[in-house]
Amino acid sequence: MYQWRKFEFFEEKAAGRGVPAEIAAGVTCCSGGRGRVAVGCDDGTVGLLDRGFRLSYGFQAYASSVLFLQQLKQRNVLITVGDDDQPSSHSSAICLKVFDLDKVQEEGSSTTSPFCVQILRIFTKQFPQAKITSFVVLEEAPPILLIAIGLDNGSIYCIKGDIARERITRFMLQVEAASDGTSSPITGLGFRVEGQAHQLFAVTPSSVTLFSLHDQPPRRQTLDQIGCETNAVAMSDRTDLIIGRPEAVYFYEVDGRGPCWAFDGEKKFVGWFRGYLLCIIEDQRSQNNTLNVYDLKNRLIAHSMPVGDVSHFVSEWGYIILIMSDKKILCIGEKDMESKLDMLFKKNLYTVAINLVQSQQADPASTAEVLRKYGDHLYGKQEYDEAMSQYIHTIGHLEPSYVIQKFLDAKRIYNLTNYLEILHDRGLASKDHTTLLLNCYTKLKDVEKLNHFIKDEDGIGEIKFDVETAIRVCRVAGYHEHAMFVAKKAGRHELYLKILLEDLGRYDEALQYISSLEANQAGLTIKEYGKILVEHRPAETVEILLRLCTDGGDPTTRRGSNSMHLLMIPSPMDFVNIFVHSPKYLMEFLENYTKAVKDSPAQTEIHNTLLELYISKDLSFPSMSQENGFEELNIKEIQGKEVANGYKLGPRDKANMGKEDLSIVKDIVDRQRKGLALLKSAWTSEMDDPLYDVDLALIICNTNAFKDGLLFLYEKLKLYKEVISCYKQAHDHEGLIACCKKLGDSSQGGDPALWGDLLKYFGELGEDCFKEVKEVLTYIEKEDVLPPIVVLETLSKNPCLTLSVVKDYIARKLEQESKLIEEDRKSIDKYQDETELMKREIEDLRTNAKVFQLSKCTMCTFTLDLPAVHFMCMHSFHLRCLGDNEKECPECAPEYRSVMEAKQKLEHNARDHDLFFRQLRGSKDGFSVVADYFSKGIVSKTAIPPENGR
Repeated sequence: MYQWRKFEFFEEKAAGRGVPAEIAAGVTCCSGGRGRVAVGCDDGTVGLLDRGFRLSYGFQAYASSVLFLQQLKQRNVLITVGDDDQPSSHSSAICLKVFDLDKVQEEGSSTTSPFCVQILRIFTKQFPQAKITSFVVLEEAPPILLIAIGLDNGSIYCIKGDIARERITRFMLQVEAASDGTSSPITGLGFRVEGQAHQLFAVTPSSVTLFSLHDQPPRRQTLDQIGCETNAVAMSDRTDLIIGRPEAVYFYEVDGRGPCWAFDGEKKFVGWFRGYLLCIIEDQRSQNNTLNVYDLKNRLIAHSMPVGDVSHFVSEWGYIILIMSDKKILCIGEKDMESKLDMLFKKNLYTVAINLVQSQQADPASTAEVLRKYGDHLYGKQEYDEAMSQYIHTIGHLEPSYVIQKFLDAKRIYNLTNYLEILHDRGLASKDHTTLLLNCYTKLKDVEKLNHFIKDEDGIGEIKFDVETAIRVCRVAGYHEHAMFVAKKAGRHELYLKILLEDLGRYDEALQYISSLEANQAGLTIKEYGKILVEHRPAETVEILLRLCTDGGDPTTRRGSNSMHLLMIPSPMDFVNIFVHSPKYLMEFLENYTKAVKDSPAQTEIHNTLLELYISKDLSFPSMSQENGFEELNIKEIQGKEVANGYKLGPRDKANMGKEDLSIVKDIVDRQRKGLALLKSAWTSEMDDPLYDVDLALIICNTNAFKDGLLFLYEKLKLYKEVISCYKQAHDHEGLIACCKKLGDSSQGGDPALWGDLLKYFGELGEDCFKEVKEVLTYIEKEDVLPPIVVLETLSKNPCLTLSVVKDYIARKLEQESKLIEEDRKSIDKYQDETELMKREIEDLRTNAKVFQLSKCTMCTFTLDLPAVHFMCMHSFHLRCLGDNEKECPECAPEYRSVMEAKQKLEHNARDHDLFFRQLRGSKDGFSVVADYFSKGIVSKTAIPPENGR
């Protein structure tokens, strides 16, 4: 027979207490609830005890005795049944009273009594009187009560409704008669509530009956043909009926007898307390009573102690309260969980401890602590498998490192692997845990488990581990396929390509994978791994980039796309850095792109990069790399020789150069030819601004001595002096003269002053340049750029030039000057004669009388008669012909006005300094401009500002 372990999970509380002395009569009934214990006595009084078992107050409820009472849980109401001892032939003395404990009325100076809400006679003509053996109250929806009163004749009187207002209904139930036809008393009642369905258990010494009160009339069902005596009936927390018989304790549900527990001995009392079964059992031999507290779930006796003659049992304040026949009170309380567990740990009863915390629904952390201690105990006994099974149950509450440290030994790697697997399944693993688990798999060489972990059986489950950690461990261990699977499943394209390129060297597969990605993902991966791809598969990489940057190469798509769509397509400049060691393929990529796309938003940057690639002699540029594509020695040798624009290779030079050098030179020539073409095509005459950075282009051309490019840019920028400087540096006299012919022609918008600069250059050259100087002097004479004296001073600085160079030029200029002097002399004589004549006329007008002899009107030509007007200019008019304008001669007025307007214009020009300087800068001979201003009397007239205050 199974022996139940005994423990001391309960302890006695408030020892030595008893029923207060104020309660002198015998206790007939009691009930707990709402923080007080109600005690009914055989003298009709009811006492209310507080937590210290002191009498709060008592009152006289009945004249004779209190038979039953029950405190309600939802309301502070006390229901009592008692004998008022009022002899009458018409009515019974047994009545039911309802007391409102919240309403206390004073009955004297020293006593108080709760307000009696209602008094109800139990027995009537329809319900004949019998001995009451059982009483129970069910609170429905307050104030509705359902009261069941069991009688000794097997009947049950039921009262339902609002008793306080006497709105009630009565009905009677009858248990099935015994086999001999006699009626058995009701020894116990218990309500069971399931939703809206109310059921009533009724127990007699010979039967257990269930009444379904929701049926009309109530349906009766006999569950068993055995019963029990009074006080051996109770209801569990699950509202199962419990009855105690000498041979066992039986549980009943609505469909019949349930579990049975074989506890020998007569059951004096049966109760239920917080999941524990309470039994007071009388020993058949010694007749002593023992209180046993059974934990049925864990199959243990939580407490056992001898007790005396118990008359009543009640539970309140979390205590089990036993009232003895001698009015002593035994109060038993449950120990706290920590004390109970310490007791079990000392006895190494870890299984019991685990069951205990689980059955009492302790918090998960407490349960995990018990499991940890049990695991530590098993680990100490070297039972590693069993220990790990306990540690697994602590996942989520116990720090995993505590367990992992115990199983790091290689001999226990299987247990560690199991723990880590479950840790990942529950989503509680960190990166370190993933690393450790994968290392366990690789050390065990368990490919099957590795596949299961990595590929998750069907390959469609969610990833339960850190992706980067898993990939890193698999790569280190050589499981590249597994690492690739994880990267692909997690959408980590950069890691997938990293394995393909760095570990496996499968470049074609990597390119194919990139082609399958979306545009934005493909762009990101190429930016990261493009250098490796260009190094090993340059042509294929360029092809993918072209498709990526040209929208699949479909011109119709691009032609119909708007600017926003163009901005969404990757720019070629985003991928320049991947060509750091392969500028040749960068040039190919950008050339093909510019052919396919004519309206790229990055057109300026692309042209800048192409110019740098085309014009740089070593096919590399600082913005990309500091490394040169060729050996420094070869580059310096080639840069020391003139090639193409800056180079002129003779047959002897070509013979001295090797095939490799010739190939390099040819490449430079071809690229610089492309560079010049790009410079011109990206800045045509129709464009205001070029499609490249002019400053950068100038720097590139100047750094690489690319003369043709510099000449084009200087000419476009109208920097003619810089153009001349290029030819001067190259010592190209023919080019200089040709350039001045092109840029120094004033009729074509050129700058004639270039000829002066050119003459100055030859004057300071210090070598024989007779032919060039003669040609330059021809154009200087033609454009009249410099005075002869300046020409002579300039050429005198060159010791290699003789007077014969300028002899003809000086002779022609002297002849021209002589002619001009003669013409000026004649003009002076003419102006002096005219001035002298004017002075004489003025003097004559001032000193001599004027005789007017005209006989006809100058305007109408008729005979002049009075009134007539004569002007000093010798014109005469009729007054009527002049009209209102009689102050000036109509014939001479226009000429006079034109002279006055010219004079006013000259005075205005004298104040317009900007006009003066513009004419001075635009004239070939500035002295003539100043002389003209003096001759017209403009500059000589100086206004003297008035002094301040005057």
